[in-house]
Amino acid sequence: MTVTTTTTAAATALEPTTRRPGLGAALRWELVKLAAQIRSRALLAAALVIPPAVVAVLNGQEQPPSDTIYGRLIHLSGYAMPLLMLAWAAQWVLPLLAAVVAGDVFASEDQHGTWKTILTRSVSRTQVFWAKTLTALGYNLLLLAVFAASTVVSSLLIIGSQPLTGLSGQRIAAASALRLVLAAWATAIPPMVGFTALALLLSARTRNSAFGIAAPVVIGFAMQLLGSVSGLDLTRKLLLTTPFEAWHGLFAQHPFTGPLTTGLAVSAAWTLICLAGAYLSLRRRDITGG
Repeated sequence: MTVTTTTTAAATALEPTTRRPGLGAALRWELVKLAAQIRSRALLAAALVIPPAVVAVLNGQEQPPSDTIYGRLIHLSGYAMPLLMLAWAAQWVLPLLAAVVAGDVFASEDQHGTWKTILTRSVSRTQVFWAKTLTALGYNLLLLAVFAASTVVSSLLIIGSQPLTGLSGQRIAAASALRLVLAAWATAIPPMVGFTALALLLSARTRNSAFGIAAPVVIGFAMQLLGSVSGLDLTRKLLLTTPFEAWHGLFAQHPFTGPLTTGLAVSAAWTLICLAGAYLSLRRRDITGG
């Protein structure tokens, strides 16, 4: 009896232990797939290369875009150009950047019929959901960082680091202006995350990559138009596009952060609701057809 027990224990110890793949394995696989996509690499390259070209073109114009915030100051300070670019990008560029990967990440599996392949690799639907979600969020934050860094650096190199005039007419020293400009771009993170979650929801619900990518841009446009209607102050605060303007308070004579707090709460609400909808859609998905 003792010999048998010892032999069995030894044989068990010699058997290879197989660990069930977890979230880390699923996340690594999603990152490998994303890195292999020409589209994702091209978008990062565009975020790096296009801003210097736009800055050079705008700086070369005799008539600045004075109808846009900080547009009339782009020839006077290199810190004005990134703020102009931020205001312009918030209208449709940032929602588009948020949707290019996120709007396709679930729908592509439907189009290629690979759901059964993924979900038979000993990973659960929850792990697949969070692997795809974290991949899309991480990529979009990297994209935003590259876009912001390229814009700020090219503006300072092409135009210069002159002091900036605040929205109240006050003079802002170069060092303070740089910190404020970086903070302004950082305020775009919460709504960027919100639009990413919206694209994930549309990708999971519609199973259509084109719709998942295009719809957030159209919805963003609609929110911009709705936000411009007077008399809808409460509605405007609840729109996902409004937090893109929260940085304005940082450049006042007496800075105020109320819009930043509200924008953070609104973005968080949109993010949680959209992610919950996308998760439930995936959990209820019938994958027998692919």
